[in-house]
This record gives sequence, structure tokens and C-alpha cells, in this order.
Amino acid sequence: MTKVFRLKDLDCANCAAKMENCIKKIAAIDHVSVNFLTQKMMIEADEKEFDSVMQEVVKVCKKIEPDCKIMM
Repeated sequence: MTKVFRLKDLDCANCAAKMENCIKKIAAIDHVSVNFLTQKMMIEADEKEFDSVMQEVVKVCKKIEPDCKIMM
């Protein structure tokens, strides 16, 4: 399953790259792309585990960019 999320208040491209690299390490993630210019994040993961994966993604994003919000 692939979903695209809008990111609000993502401040820099470096933070977007850090977020992408950390999210890639989550076991159930098949593919992730965080784009600073479009302020979007695309996540591909198993549909059955998607909710738990998103909880981990939110935690990772908050550590790197506390002000960034993932708009679902």
C-alpha cells in the first residue's frame, strides 16, 4: 500500500533527508520518499501493518523536526 502525506512546517532539505534515512530503517517500510520542495512524504508499506508503521514514522519525524506535522 502506498500513501502520500502533506508535511506542514518542514524547515529544511537536510531535515527531510534525515527523516527519509531514519524512516527507511523501520522494518515494515518498503519505500519512502520525503520531498522538501513539495512538502510531501510518500510511504509504501504492508497494508496490515500501516497504522503501526505510521506511529513509528511520526515518532521519528518528531525527533528530527519537532514542529513538522504529517497531514493525513
